[in-house]
Amino acid sequence: MIVLSFKEDKREINNIADTGFFLPGNKNLCFLIHGLTGTAKEMGAIAQRLNKQGFSVAVPLLLNHNKSISCLKKTTWQELYNSVRTEFIKYSHEYENIFVAGLSFGALIGILLTHEFPGKVKALNCFSPTLFYDGWGNPKSRIFLPLIYKTPFKYWLYFKEEHPYGLKNERLRSKVENFYKDADLFDYNKVHLYGYPVIPVSCMYQNSLLAKKVISILKDIRTPIQILQAREDDVTSPKNSYCIYNRVGSKEKEIIFFENSYHIITADQERDKVAEKTVAFFEKYKV
Repeated sequence: MIVLSFKEDKREINNIADTGFFLPGNKNLCFLIHGLTGTAKEMGAIAQRLNKQGFSVAVPLLLNHNKSISCLKKTTWQELYNSVRTEFIKYSHEYENIFVAGLSFGALIGILLTHEFPGKVKALNCFSPTLFYDGWGNPKSRIFLPLIYKTPFKYWLYFKEEHPYGLKNERLRSKVENFYKDADLFDYNKVHLYGYPVIPVSCMYQNSLLAKKVISILKDIRTPIQILQAREDDVTSPKNSYCIYNRVGSKEKEIIFFENSYHIITADQERDKVAEKTVAFFEKYKV
């Protein structure tokens, strides 16, 4: 569902508690990046599994993801990237062996980090990378996005999160649905658990700009890369993974598809398998 609103929300938000998290472990650090309009908790299951294997794990919160949607919709991809970059540099002073993994938009941020810091990132994991919004669950109105991107309307149009919410797991999807189905534009109740109830078209525009940047630098990346995606991803089709795989300059590269999940594979039905593949991949390059 697409929503048009000229309202601005200037309220201070006091009930968003998500600030990212850190799990101490050994001298190998896993740096995990959540998705656009999402929450650090999306990476919780992966983070815990990596930490159980001894890795230190850092999961920063993307810039302005604890503020109003009115603030978030004006945030550029460069600002989002720089907020993650600052956290990465902070940890790079303490850890020489760093592994990066990102979900959706976070996967693109991870690729850009790897390109800028090739000597620091030992291996890269991309979960459901989102270069194009071409999954089966996207509304048909998405075909008008390239036109809307060229107008000021991108700041006033929102896509309301709808079934299946990136999740095939019925129990988890039910919890998310109970929040999303009745949430309005400025409902921040439980955002720290499930993310924002809408995604501004302006944020999707920023995703598209970042995607163009990422595509242009893929050939220069030599870092080992693993791409994991649900074959029935409702947000972004397997075309996205193949695009990265075919263009990236890495000699060590692999795509793994999962058959019983949707977009948020880090939390969905096969999250344990996703965690296993992530651990096994990073284990090959740890010290």
